[in-house]
Amino acid sequence: MSLLNVQNLSVKIGDLTVLDSISFDLKSGDILALTGESGSGKSMTALALMQLLPEAAICSGSIQLEGREMVGLDDPALCKLRGAQVSMVFQEPMTALNPVKTIGTQVMETLLEHGMAQKAKARQQAQQVLERVGLPAAQISMNSYPHQLSGGQRQRVVIAMAIALRPKLLIADEPTTALDVTTQAQILKLLKKLAKEDQMGMIMITHDLAVVADMADEIAVMQLGEIVEKAGPETLFTAMRHPYTKALFAASGHQVALPTLPPDPPPLLEVKDVYRSYTLPRRTLWQKPVQKPAVRGVSFELRRGERLGLVGESGCGKSTLTRAILGLDPIDKGDIRLNGQSLHGADADLRRDIQVVFQDPYGSFNPRHKVGRLIREPYHLLPTPPTPLDQDDAVVTVLKAVGLRAEDQFKYIHEFSGGQRQRIAIARALIIRPKLVIFDEAVSALDVSVRAQILDLIAALAEDYGLSYLFISHDLSVVRTITDRCLVMQNGEIVEHGQTADILDNPQHTYSQKLIAAAPKLPRISIGA
Repeated sequence: MSLLNVQNLSVKIGDLTVLDSISFDLKSGDILALTGESGSGKSMTALALMQLLPEAAICSGSIQLEGREMVGLDDPALCKLRGAQVSMVFQEPMTALNPVKTIGTQVMETLLEHGMAQKAKARQQAQQVLERVGLPAAQISMNSYPHQLSGGQRQRVVIAMAIALRPKLLIADEPTTALDVTTQAQILKLLKKLAKEDQMGMIMITHDLAVVADMADEIAVMQLGEIVEKAGPETLFTAMRHPYTKALFAASGHQVALPTLPPDPPPLLEVKDVYRSYTLPRRTLWQKPVQKPAVRGVSFELRRGERLGLVGESGCGKSTLTRAILGLDPIDKGDIRLNGQSLHGADADLRRDIQVVFQDPYGSFNPRHKVGRLIREPYHLLPTPPTPLDQDDAVVTVLKAVGLRAEDQFKYIHEFSGGQRQRIAIARALIIRPKLVIFDEAVSALDVSVRAQILDLIAALAEDYGLSYLFISHDLSVVRTITDRCLVMQNGEIVEHGQTADILDNPQHTYSQKLIAAAPKLPRISIGA
């Protein structure tokens, strides 16, 4: 008998059909991957399996866990099942964890709520579970709070909470999207190990086929609330039939055509021997403040019209270096120059030549303002802004340049999809024609087809606007296709630099080799007609 049997599962919210008669089986110890674009129904499937649907949702069909029907169960019965028989790992651990409770308390909570142990015994078991997911007491104290942990460590805590009672079924909803490649590889390896050791069925939800290519026993491709194709990885990748599956695969390995660099371009951005450190909080009243170096002697050049990549694990200093270039953080020593002029202490006329596109466009916009006003924001940097009429014309021009319509300026940001928001963020960055744009993980949260569109857009703008940019990402496949040169950063230092293709194909530094080995890879096949 299957561990999980789903038959004709449908979910409707009003007149909208969110899931349309999906069916699948899952055996103990097996891993099923649900993949597809945003809005395909992956997360709604997970919520239906957990019976955590919105109140307005109507669920029909059958969900049987070890022969027990879950559809129609009352709340007390479902509360006994959740955590004990079926658990879930969410995409953003900082949101899933309580910021005012220690990690030990939160892992213990699962044991205490289900009455599986008294407090002293629950604490001991919680420590054992944390050690099992790679957080030994010698490394991480149970008295630590979520904000004191790295992204990968927080994700391990969420996994510990989910497996504390050794559930029969674990649902992991995009658990590695925001993680760097080495941490992602560690989390995927951990999840696979736990599934096999506990003979636990697992449903892995992701938008990236490369993530599950070597992990899943079966892959189900979802589109518009339906499963359009389902097969084992070898069968799916060698004999994919549905056009949507082929489109997803093509988008996962999408290559853009960058414009040719002019011969021997002059330097645009010069970073010379930059140091930046932070003062750690004191542990005792009389303790001397301790300095933690974040950027150590970094030097590089970005030439006019060039596309430069910056890669490295979380905590390597990428964000600190970016903030220093933007003038948001002071530097301890060194110099940063744009067009030969030092940026530190420079006036707004020079600083306006650098703009940034952030990872989360929704968080970088004021939701109360319409798009037209949001795009105009950089004009306040100009000593003499254009007239309102000229600004209106510029907004229309830049919206069309990023593939949106003129009338979109009258909408609010919540009315757009994630990919459209990122286009608006790029439009805002380009409105005053900067000389340099910094893309800070600008496509990491997008599904593969939208990511391909944004990368094509960036390449087109590089040609039309003569754009120079610094592209920061943990996704090496994206860096390969969108940059000319690449910098590899570790512990605040640039450990390797050179042509992007040379570094990714033949890395010389051991750290670069480690990064490239950890990156998920799609099998090389011919998609066919």
